[in-house]
Amino acid sequence: MNNKIYFTPGPSELYPTVPQHMHTALQEKIGSISHRSKQFQEIFAHAVAGLRQLLQLPDNYEVLFLASATEIWERAIQNTVQQESFHLVNGSFSARFFETTQELGLKAQKHEVPFSEGFDVANITVPKSAELVALIQNETSSGACMPIAEINQFRDKASSEALIHVDAVSSLPHPAFDFSKVDAVYFSVQKCFGLPAGLGVWLLNDRCIAKAEALAAEGSTIGSYHSIPAMLNKAKAKQTVETPNVLDIYLLGKVVEDMNSKGVEAIREETAAKARIVYDYLEQSKVFTPAVLNPQHRSPTTIVANTSVPASEVNKRLAEFDMALGSGYGKYKETQIRIANFPAHSPEQVQTLVKKLKELFG
Repeated sequence: MNNKIYFTPGPSELYPTVPQHMHTALQEKIGSISHRSKQFQEIFAHAVAGLRQLLQLPDNYEVLFLASATEIWERAIQNTVQQESFHLVNGSFSARFFETTQELGLKAQKHEVPFSEGFDVANITVPKSAELVALIQNETSSGACMPIAEINQFRDKASSEALIHVDAVSSLPHPAFDFSKVDAVYFSVQKCFGLPAGLGVWLLNDRCIAKAEALAAEGSTIGSYHSIPAMLNKAKAKQTVETPNVLDIYLLGKVVEDMNSKGVEAIREETAAKARIVYDYLEQSKVFTPAVLNPQHRSPTTIVANTSVPASEVNKRLAEFDMALGSGYGKYKETQIRIANFPAHSPEQVQTLVKKLKELFG
């Protein structure tokens, strides 16, 4: 039996109630039902209603289920950009979204800062020609996050027609977005929602839908069965365009129900408190230091630290105590560690991790 606690940034530790929900799903044979059945429509509706409540999603937003957040990059560009997008880049994933536009044969501009740095928003100029502005609320690779107050400034910085898309893949439900200031937010379930991988969730408003419909009317190619109009048509019938990850949608609905019972504000406060425990340790550690220098831009959910001990050695020693951290991303694989601080991680687990790191590394 695997008793390891996964502080990895995704896939990560399962939400505590997932085993019981999984057991119930197997008993009810959720994996065998038709995605065109009334039972699936009820599962779909339950997940969407729970997300609306948890995130306080306005009525002009729709919820679409896709294979991953990575897929959402491509669908967003295909459906809402005719010529040009603009991207903020401070890590590997924000850079990949920028590259996606180029790979689709469109123009992309970017404002880039070094890995693990936040943005000086006051000095960022958004091109008036940008149809989509890609913001990164929480960069999973580098541990840099953008405060909501900074995100909100981009509504005035961009043209009135521009659509603002926000990557919250490894942070929702922690950030309390003002959805009137953005047009789309997306995330993956294997991080803060503590579920098995294989489901991306795209929250998008009526402006995104109108842009996709306008491009289609002009004869632009916006994709086939994964165009926004096609996906929205099925979503309104509480279905998806193809056979989806039914089990994950079922589990998402159940976990979101659990989160709503706890209360999103309680989850946010607990997440912040756990992050303080970790960062306080990193500030005084002999081996680890926060990778993001500005405290205002340090992620509370994906904590990245520089390490003088190779990340593989850190994990080797923690494995004896049934704990695992994430290694650094890409070229930082051995020189950084990434510590997930998701709702699935209890305060006691975080305290135990920090205590063990102190004992092992000082």
